[in-house]
Amino acid sequence: MPDPSGFLRYGRRLPARRPVPVRISDWREVYPPAGAELIREQATRCMDCGIPFCHDGCPLGNRIPDWNDLIRTGNWDAAVEALHATNNFPEFTGRLCPAPCEAACVLGIAGGDPVTIKQVEVEIADAAVAGGLPPRPASASSGRSVAVVGSGPAGLAAAQQLARAGHAVTVYERDDAIGGLLRYGIPDFKLEKRHLDARLAQLSAEGVVFRTGVNIGIDVTAAQLRDRHDAVLLACGALHGRDTDTPGRQLRGVHQAMAHLVAANRVVAAAGEGRPAPATLPDGTPIDAAGKHVVIIGGGDTAADCLGVAHRQGAAGVHQLDLYPQPPRQRDEARDPWPTWPWILREYPAHEEGGERVFAVAVQEFVDDGTGAVRAVRIAEVTVEKRDGRRIVTPLPGTERELPADLVLLAIGFEGTEEQPLLAQFGVSRNARGAVDAGPDWQTGADGVFVAGDMHRGASLIVWAIAEGRAAAAAIHAHLGGPV
Repeated sequence: MPDPSGFLRYGRRLPARRPVPVRISDWREVYPPAGAELIREQATRCMDCGIPFCHDGCPLGNRIPDWNDLIRTGNWDAAVEALHATNNFPEFTGRLCPAPCEAACVLGIAGGDPVTIKQVEVEIADAAVAGGLPPRPASASSGRSVAVVGSGPAGLAAAQQLARAGHAVTVYERDDAIGGLLRYGIPDFKLEKRHLDARLAQLSAEGVVFRTGVNIGIDVTAAQLRDRHDAVLLACGALHGRDTDTPGRQLRGVHQAMAHLVAANRVVAAAGEGRPAPATLPDGTPIDAAGKHVVIIGGGDTAADCLGVAHRQGAAGVHQLDLYPQPPRQRDEARDPWPTWPWILREYPAHEEGGERVFAVAVQEFVDDGTGAVRAVRIAEVTVEKRDGRRIVTPLPGTERELPADLVLLAIGFEGTEEQPLLAQFGVSRNARGAVDAGPDWQTGADGVFVAGDMHRGASLIVWAIAEGRAAAAAIHAHLGGPV
């Protein structure tokens, strides 16, 4: 049984972040490893509740009380097994997931401090990786073949599950390296790519074949892919960035946030390989924040990632704009009762590093410098309300002002998966949300073609991507004649 007084003896504690002046001078992760004693102490705070609401908060159904108690008692090997029973990549989720499990922790009732579930998870995962990730290849081949299109967390989770079930799995990726947003979307200060490479080595040893630089629908047609494989899983993500029709949008220096993040990730990857790579768009347009006044539009994870990147690139100054008023720091029980995900002020490590957050404002115009490049943004304070399901944004008269801006990054969300040739070739289409529909068996309207992850549900959390990848893999296994 758990320690019944652990949460009384220990308060919530996280390892100290690396000092700001040190960490913004490199691209290494913000958090250093936590000591085993700190993790054991924090795991001891878990009460192993009779009804563990953290399970409901986690889309993967992670056995959180189980591995907390195993860490409390020093049984790290068993904790690793319990963690991997539901999660293929806990070293990714422990770094990238916003932890809805913690919002649902019973210790969080009435403003209490939940267990540091995410930190315990990542330390267990890192211990597993440090000890070596033994491959678990199937004992026998099924003789069936599956193509996975896309190598983000959903595609990789499905590929591993299918390979372990005995199927021959090939993952197709249009980029030059495997990983999807894990590779080129998430900055290294949140996820150093050595973690991704270690997991890919395990998948490769389990028989998964990776093919990069292959754009399905262009380099290989859907018909050719179906001829080669018995089933296809589409896991292409939701990379169609939401745009704006604000006057001046066409000016040089106004970009989608993902363009900035991808360029920065490529520079860091190239530096690690000892080769130069400029921070540019595919057409050669510079997108480096060095020495520039940067304005980031948006208040979520992507915006915070851009903020951290701008700091490390040496921006002259950064403003992050949010359409909504500043949220409260504590859960409003009337609005978001426990254990729901609360609307609160979320402060990321990047906010500690500098920049200014401006709430309840909207850009009225991107201002031209006279040469076709942006020099400023004209903003106004606004009110936001919902009417008949529509968002109504009303500028407040007399509140307009300008902010200097040499680089503007749009981090205002995504509108689903990209429109691409493979969709028409497979005979599937995007729905009103920009996603691809599937039946309860994860199959699209095309026989033998399945979909999972952000391509299916829209831009979402990494835990949802892995959960959907695992579920789709089970459906494909059943479709190919395997036991349910």
